[in-house]
This record gives sequence, C-alpha cells and structure tokens, in this order.
Amino acid sequence: MTDRTCRIAMLNDRCRQGFDRTARIVITAACLATLAGEGGMAREILAQAELMAAIRRYVFKPGDGCERARGDLVAAGHAIRFTIDYYDLSLEWGSEDPADPLVTTRVMTIMLPSDD
Repeated sequence: MTDRTCRIAMLNDRCRQGFDRTARIVITAACLATLAGEGGMAREILAQAELMAAIRRYVFKPGDGCERARGDLVAAGHAIRFTIDYYDLSLEWGSEDPADPLVTTRVMTIMLPSDD
C-alpha cells in the first residue's frame, strides 16, 4: 500500500468509527425499514444504533479493498452493505484529493445489497 492509500484508509476508518465530524452518514429508507420492522420511530432509532455498532466492529478481509471504503456484513439477520464516497466540501463534485481531509467530505451510505 502506498502512503496515500494508507492515509485514505485511516480517514475512512475515522469516518466508519464516528470520529470524523465532517462526514455524512446516509441509511437508505429500505435498509432502515427492513431493520426496524413495524416498531415505529423508537425501533428505527434502536436499529440505527445497532447498525452503526455493527459497522464500527466490522473487520476488513482481504479483497475488501485497500482504502477500506466498502464492506458487506450481516446485521439483525439481514445482509447490509456500506460504502464511503469522497466529495468536495460543498458536496457537489468528487473530491480532488481523498487523502486530504481539508478538501474532502466523506459520505458513508449504508444500504441493503438490493439498493446498490
């Protein structure tokens, strides 16, 4: 791995762990509905917390990519996928340099594989 790739992987880990205050986290409606079931708002909040805990515990395997920007896991018995994308600070375009947190906003999208 190059120094640049290692830097991107470290920044992605910070995003996934919840330490990047500039990052955005998006959970698709289908994913949240599947995990929450018929439990209403309270169950949605619990489902989000359980999902984020599972993503924080995620262990990358060979083949998941050097930047650690994507992963597949099982949460509450459902297949879940997450991906981290790199945008400019205004969230209009892709980042010119994902290794530089001063010009990059990370967006982690959490979804069902069928949402992809």
